[in-house]
Amino acid sequence: MTWMLTGGAGYIGGHVARALRAAGHDLVVIDDLSTGIAERVQGLHLVEASLLDGPSRLAAVLTEHEVSGIVHLAAKKAVPESVDRPLYYYEQNVTGTIALLRAAVQAGVHHILYSSSAAVYGETAAGRIDEGHPTSPTNPYGETKLAAEWLVRRTAEAHGMSWTALRYFNVAGAADARLADRGVFNLLPIVLRRVDEGRPVSVFGGDWPTPDGSCVRDYVHVEDVADAHRAAVDALDAEQLRAGIFNVGRGEGVSVLELLSVVERTVGRPVARQIVARRRGDPAIVVADVSAIAADLRWTAARDIHDIVTSAWQARRSSLDG
Repeated sequence: MTWMLTGGAGYIGGHVARALRAAGHDLVVIDDLSTGIAERVQGLHLVEASLLDGPSRLAAVLTEHEVSGIVHLAAKKAVPESVDRPLYYYEQNVTGTIALLRAAVQAGVHHILYSSSAAVYGETAAGRIDEGHPTSPTNPYGETKLAAEWLVRRTAEAHGMSWTALRYFNVAGAADARLADRGVFNLLPIVLRRVDEGRPVSVFGGDWPTPDGSCVRDYVHVEDVADAHRAAVDALDAEQLRAGIFNVGRGEGVSVLELLSVVERTVGRPVARQIVARRRGDPAIVVADVSAIAADLRWTAARDIHDIVTSAWQARRSSLDG
């Protein structure tokens, strides 16, 4: 069967495409290339289109390529931008998902894997968050991801599709320079760029209710995230999974200041930092309970925070050298 990856030329999408291809799955990628890079999916069939082109356009692509399953990664994902541009985020992430689901129903798609986010949880209690934790997003980005989850679940239930949603936590690292994160909003790329430029890193808030006053996050290697998608696709493909929501993380929290210390050891020099005001929409602590995905999909993260930082630094060096 053929799987379609929306947003497959993006940072995470490119890694997912590589993992699924290595597992022997037939793929077609749809991406508007607004942030995606065609080079990431070289050798795959790439359709340059937007989900906002509408259900008819999307259904034609699904039918032409005899797509049976969709991995839906396409989304805008910057929390500060979502606070400033909520309507834009709802249009891109919710209206786009509605168009895709209409097309999936029209084309008779059997399986949908939705790439969601830990942002759906919002403010969390101390300890690890399981999938039953209340969802109360603190920003429009998280709201749109939760709304899209609801849409996927209800559409799948109404039309007899199998489905799953992967709520991944803070994705970082890289398999190689070609697939590296070139975004301007994610923490680790920002830190490494500031290190190269000799500029201080802004730490948003030093008075959070955490051990060192900086935000705590669950950082997970992008190759592990890609493998989680592979595990979910395999389970859906084999009809071993009808429905489910799974956290994708390492189950270990790392503060911003701890991350900077790992970066210092990796690059071999101090990382200047300055504490600035808290950022709107940020929760203090977000760490995953990953027992469900380990039990149901036999997946666990294989790489730690040192692997994440080292891979990102090596990919950046290779990119700059190249």
